[in-house]
Amino acid sequence: MSEVSKEQSAVRVPGPASAPGEPVVSGAPGSGGTGEPFLSVRDLRIHFSTDDGLVKSVDGVSFDVHAGKTLGIVGESGSGKSVTSLGVMGLHRSANAAISGEVRLDGEELVGADPDHVRRLRGRKMAMIFQDPLSAMHPYYRIGAQIVEAYRVHHKVTKKAARARAVEMLDRVGIPEPHKRVDSYPHEFSGGMRQRAMIAMALVNNPELLIADEPTTALDVTVQAQILDLIRDLQKEFGSAVIMITHDLGVVAEMADDLLVMYGGRCVERGPAEKVFYEPQHPYTWGLLGSMPRIDREQTDRLIPVKGQPPSLINVPRGCAFNPRCPYADVPKGGITRTERPELKQVAAGHHSACHMTQEERTKIWTEEIAPKL
Repeated sequence: MSEVSKEQSAVRVPGPASAPGEPVVSGAPGSGGTGEPFLSVRDLRIHFSTDDGLVKSVDGVSFDVHAGKTLGIVGESGSGKSVTSLGVMGLHRSANAAISGEVRLDGEELVGADPDHVRRLRGRKMAMIFQDPLSAMHPYYRIGAQIVEAYRVHHKVTKKAARARAVEMLDRVGIPEPHKRVDSYPHEFSGGMRQRAMIAMALVNNPELLIADEPTTALDVTVQAQILDLIRDLQKEFGSAVIMITHDLGVVAEMADDLLVMYGGRCVERGPAEKVFYEPQHPYTWGLLGSMPRIDREQTDRLIPVKGQPPSLINVPRGCAFNPRCPYADVPKGGITRTERPELKQVAAGHHSACHMTQEERTKIWTEEIAPKL
């Protein structure tokens, strides 16, 4: 069994952090990555008008992803991860959705672009593995027919050639007897098999940007390893940019070059995965790391969950959204009031954090209180 399969419910912290000044971050805007980013997101805001009020699902998120690199996005349910990815794909077209900011794909602006043009980009230029395969696949059409349609939209091939491609992709994602199961309906697949079929559909056109929203949630650990290996093979072969959205920090540690931590619709920490794991700068990131088991050392103490509940995106707390749950909210902050919203500030090369505490205060708490318990 591969190393990935052993880590799906535990964190194996990646290798030592890079030396100061080494240009390794592709997930941070202006970080000095090689060439122009394939995907550049700036101040993305996605708000929804509802009868209860304005839902600020995404409230000013910025990041870059370079070709051949993987950005991991983590955070609790409701933090805005999936809404961000759907915004990049141009799938928020309802009348009550207000979208602003910039989303540039290979230098092309997508916010405000013609919907038909964005639709032509989906599948070939960018693709997404959705979190819920049961609702993402059409129940009235066979699995193979849906994959064939996704392939023929972007390639002028015969139905026979497209069907052969569909069988090939089902085989690559681990569907047994793919030449037979290609004619099955979604309800005839188990949850894990539907997830794999949807992954096959997303990968059939070898997209240049792949957004994977919890791609391994419904899969057993052996198949999880196969799927992650398949995504890595695609990335290596075609130089694809990958966004991995997950709750599993073990997957992030194994897959991601860079990490973006979201809370309450905002980015609270962003930087190289090694730095975020070894030198986290935000109390929420400390909470996420403290609530996950480790497999590289003996676990003697109970895991420490993040107390409280995520905030309502209709009534996000003023200032730092994490303030009501933060165990260090009373630490002196040099006269800064709780009602002031903390902005992302650079704490190291390519590493940013949005916290009112000074870097010296955070470093002291991390070194003396948090790190010894992890």
